[in-house]
Amino acid sequence: MSVTPPHDPALLRGMTSRRLAPGRRDLFRMAGLSAAGLALAACGVQGKKAAPPQQSDVEKYWSGKTKNGHVDFANWPLYMDPKKPELKLFTEKTGITVTYKEVIQDNSSWFAKIQPLLAAGQSINYDLMVVTNGIQFTQLVQLGYLVPLDHSKLPNFAANAGAAYKREAFDPGNVYSIPWASGITGIAYNPKYIDTPPTSYAALWDPKYKGKVGMMSDTQEIGNFAMMLLGIEPEKSTPADWEKAAEKLREQRDSGIVRKYYDQNFIDPLGKGDIWMCQAWSGDIFQKNVSDGTDLKFVIPEEGATIWTDNMMIPKTAANPVDAITLMDFFYDPEVAATLAEYINYITPVPAAQDIIKKHAAEAKGEDKKLLDAVATSPLVFPSEADYARLHTYRPFKNAAEQKQYEQIFQPITTA
Repeated sequence: MSVTPPHDPALLRGMTSRRLAPGRRDLFRMAGLSAAGLALAACGVQGKKAAPPQQSDVEKYWSGKTKNGHVDFANWPLYMDPKKPELKLFTEKTGITVTYKEVIQDNSSWFAKIQPLLAAGQSINYDLMVVTNGIQFTQLVQLGYLVPLDHSKLPNFAANAGAAYKREAFDPGNVYSIPWASGITGIAYNPKYIDTPPTSYAALWDPKYKGKVGMMSDTQEIGNFAMMLLGIEPEKSTPADWEKAAEKLREQRDSGIVRKYYDQNFIDPLGKGDIWMCQAWSGDIFQKNVSDGTDLKFVIPEEGATIWTDNMMIPKTAANPVDAITLMDFFYDPEVAATLAEYINYITPVPAAQDIIKKHAAEAKGEDKKLLDAVATSPLVFPSEADYARLHTYRPFKNAAEQKQYEQIFQPITTA
């Protein structure tokens, strides 16, 4: 049950447009390394590593801090209904106003923008931000740019977060972050052209699909797939493993199997039949099917798949940290999490939202009912425990030099 003070669910549902997000596939959803991120890391954005916070550090930071009545929130585009029903309800319940801006287009450019300010102890003008697990998240932690969370102020998270989101490898114990939403990178295919569903990454290397396979240009995404095909756990991989994976990817490329390396625009070619099979993000496939009436399929192969998580966190220069952590916890009210998932269609970290969406579907009619039923029953929004057990994350880099080594191995594959 929610620990948030009671509210009228009908009010929140009434403020929600009940339509699907208009295609996050049109935006960069790159959680991995970009050329900008590499250049930044290579330029020595390292600094002195911050020591892991002790409980006394948490208490010291939060001691004496009080609610100021406002939050400045930085997020990605299309990660909330433009009418912002959840934020309106939050203000109604708490009296805290929120300025919400969709200013984060990708992790590397966002980090490049805020890093000099945080290094100088200056405000970035936001109290709350959403960053994907990956090298930028690691740098924010290691450089001491994030506020350690006071979990006594996160009762909804404690009560309602799924078990998988309380054991994130990139932030053990949720010291600095709690999830906003997650997605899976797996295989998508068009059943008009492929009769036998792929069960392994080996299908992406099958000569019979020559010129009809799409791969991502993101180096961590392609690296993960090749490593999983070879039986290597990405999280524990070594430079020697990267070389093996890169050789496998060159074999795929040089044999003409790959039609193109895509950034985020793989969906339309897959729907049109330009490619028959590709690396894909789960939420994008779900949205394409519902919005365009297609029947694209998404598969978690037998080797597993990649899960990425976009995470809420408080920068160390936040002017309103108490208000920010209050808002973070608010999104773990199952009713709030449900309406958010109904709009964005990515994986919610609140499992109890599923039953609420089913209830909303039972109360709806026509097209709304169809859409809500699709969200409530989709394994792309609510993966099973068996699915979670087969998911891997990206390789966490220890420093900029290790990141650069990885990039130098994989980047030439997609740019040659």
